[in-house]
Amino acid sequence: MLGVMPAFNAVINGHAEPLSVGQKFHLFFKGSVDPYQFVITGIDAGIEQAEDSYPEYGEGVVGFAKRYGASFADTFDGNFWGNAVLPSLLHQDPRYFRLGHGSIWHRILYSASTTVRAKSDKGKWEPNFSNIGGNFIGGAISNLYYPASDRGVALTLERGITVTGEGTFGALAIEFYPDLVHYYKRKHQEKLARESAAAAANSSTPVPPAKPGP
Repeated sequence: MLGVMPAFNAVINGHAEPLSVGQKFHLFFKGSVDPYQFVITGIDAGIEQAEDSYPEYGEGVVGFAKRYGASFADTFDGNFWGNAVLPSLLHQDPRYFRLGHGSIWHRILYSASTTVRAKSDKGKWEPNFSNIGGNFIGGAISNLYYPASDRGVALTLERGITVTGEGTFGALAIEFYPDLVHYYKRKHQEKLARESAAAAANSSTPVPPAKPGP
């Protein structure tokens, strides 16, 4: 999306063959090491440092490196468990199946629901234990590297719920981005057609004869 944001987990036409275990792990790895992930992690770490989040990490290069590592570990752990391990064990599909039709509100509700429901490898909808479980497992693992003041059961649950909710925004982007691209392409083509018609009309306008001199 936008030429920079990967959407490897998207099925645009709504239909696809089930993934093998190897394909699920390949999908997880490809999404986790895409250059976009390293850039967005840097932005996230920079915002945290500017806001002095996790002050125990300190400031300067060392503080930024710790925040960067923690942010990347959050993403990597969540993807590993939620898009590879659990989908393989539970036979669930980690991809987002774009709806692409219906009213806007229907599509918004559909995309939001995919954070808590998923298709099985057999194509049936069921609770998305993979995504939810992966988010909470990732939150639990983060207790190993976050400062002591940011650990504990309550914070683990908070992180899991937050990441699950944030997944809604990614689903919305995948659902509606193709529509926005189509809209702007159509507008651009209409503009070119108007300009072409105007140019043709101007070139066909007869030039009035010059007035005779005195």
